[in-house]
Amino acid sequence: MKRYERQIALPEIGISGQQKLAKAKVLIIGAGGLGCPVLQNLAAAGVGKIGLVDGDVVEETNLHRQFLFTPSDCGNKKVAVATEVVSKQNPEVELISYPDYFTKQNCFDVVSDFQIIVDCTDNIATRYLINDVAVAKGIPMVYASIHKFEGQLSVFNYKNGPTYRCLFPENERLDAIPNCNDSGVLGVLPNVLGAMQANEVLKIILKIGEVLNEKLVLYNGLDNSFQTITFQKVNNITSEIKTGDRSIPSIDFFVNQNSLIIDIREDYEEPKLDLEFVKNVPLSALDNFVNDVDKNHKIILVCQHGNRSDLAVDYLMKKGFMNVFHLQNGIESLEQMSNDNR
Repeated sequence: MKRYERQIALPEIGISGQQKLAKAKVLIIGAGGLGCPVLQNLAAAGVGKIGLVDGDVVEETNLHRQFLFTPSDCGNKKVAVATEVVSKQNPEVELISYPDYFTKQNCFDVVSDFQIIVDCTDNIATRYLINDVAVAKGIPMVYASIHKFEGQLSVFNYKNGPTYRCLFPENERLDAIPNCNDSGVLGVLPNVLGAMQANEVLKIILKIGEVLNEKLVLYNGLDNSFQTITFQKVNNITSEIKTGDRSIPSIDFFVNQNSLIIDIREDYEEPKLDLEFVKNVPLSALDNFVNDVDKNHKIILVCQHGNRSDLAVDYLMKKGFMNVFHLQNGIESLEQMSNDNR
């Protein structure tokens, strides 16, 4: 415990807190400007198991802000280099590298038994996927993003709090949002925000301080100013995620009443689907609910627009359920069908 002596000396942490850190399992998605300082700080603090996900390779343009890498690393996988360097800095930490991008196909396998997801990406579509997986697993998402001289920070899905979609409804054109490659960034900035992300992770694990739930912190590096914006859960969460092949159209929905139909929306979402053959199970509770369900039973999942149910279909299939479908375009498609028939 000598290594963590100064940390253990804090009354808010102590030996019991250090043991909590040693048992914690944190997944970092993105091994770039934000991911590098998050990884270094969490490993230095003694977080027991850290996963790192990124399919990218080191480039020379990374070196002014991603301090884990050197010129000789260019062309090599970021996760391989980063985990090798950090394992030397703290051999006590278990580091798991995933040298692939975080996608709908691998997301649930990667997240597996991790307790917290740290979003260190610069890809908006991936960020929505991270959010949806965090909601499905019922775990927090520690978020940060950077732009030129400014950054923002928040924690989503903490104790059933607001999600990323509550604050940022999905844009029609995700590719229109600039990233660091397009707009540039001061090298110091991601290291500042990454350290702040790591701080939120530690607070969550240790259950100390005030986690940035329902709060968005804005940081300006030019005048070193901070601004905090509060926000809450919202009722209408839109998405442009497309439905998969295992979907059923609204016209076939009511002929499937012998199937197990599960409405995975939250209690506050409207309109209600008050049908006796429909089970109301929020997405965060779905994992426990299906434990006693026959894996060969036909299941139809329903949400507001079809995006969450589509994602949940993949999740249940990875758990071994063989006959899972979802309502294409969600409850809205039933409303539209009802209007068309008037």
